[in-house]
Amino acid sequence: MALNKLKKFVTEEVMDEVSEDEYYDAEKVTIPNGTGKMILLEPRAYSESQQIADHLKKRNTVVVNMKRVTPDQAKRIVDFLSGTVYAIGGDLQKIGGGIFLCTPKNVNVEGTISEDEEKGKKKNDPDLEW
Repeated sequence: MALNKLKKFVTEEVMDEVSEDEYYDAEKVTIPNGTGKMILLEPRAYSESQQIADHLKKRNTVVVNMKRVTPDQAKRIVDFLSGTVYAIGGDLQKIGGGIFLCTPKNVNVEGTISEDEEKGKKKNDPDLEW
């Protein structure tokens, strides 16, 4: 009887070893879960820059309309966002008068928006300044 138990134990162990050899490690595949968002913001003060940066850190695309802030505040916000976008490996593009597109690294933007119609306007037009 003891011999049968030993034989059974050894046979199962050999079988286990053979079955382990048949398996291999599959390559891990990451499937995007579609949680990316596009956030539209109109800051009213420089202090809202942190909120915009937080959205970018969460890998969300942000469109920022600077028309509700002064030109000086808009410059400061753009400078802050430029640093944030650089740190996360993203991109910052002006897409219109005072409107900026901030994208994280996982978002690719293709194409450009021409400013041909804006060239005919005055240089001191506050809408074009930002």
